Amino acid sequence: MTDHQRPRLMALRGATTVEADTRDDIKLRTEELLTEIIDRNGLAVDDIVSILFTATPDLRADFPAAAARSLGLSHTPLLCAQEIPVEGAMSRCVRVLIHCYGRPGAARHHVYLHEARQLRLDLPS
Repeated sequence: MTDHQRPRLMALRGATTVEADTRDDIKLRTEELLTEIIDRNGLAVDDIVSILFTATPDLRADFPAAAARSLGLSHTPLLCAQEIPVEGAMSRCVRVLIHCYGRPGAARHHVYLHEARQLRLDLPS
């Protein structure tokens, strides 16, 4: 396998918002976000090295990483942290940073859903 064919470590970003600070809303929207990132980038569970989640301080009902476990990422290292509470920042927001292996030169599709689309207006929906 040449260097041009060998999978390359890359990072994918994404974010979503939830309607309310409930376990169900956090799980539903986080699952939706992860599924979109995985599908749009053609990832398999084994391609994913680790995922870092952040949640805004107003989300306390559950850990976003709990949603990843329900998608089969039970052996993937996951970490949750609180987003910096910047004045005027978007509320009820979950962000992800996925470290994964992908094909060199393959397009990277970062995914921003619901109100979080406002964070990256430069990206296609």
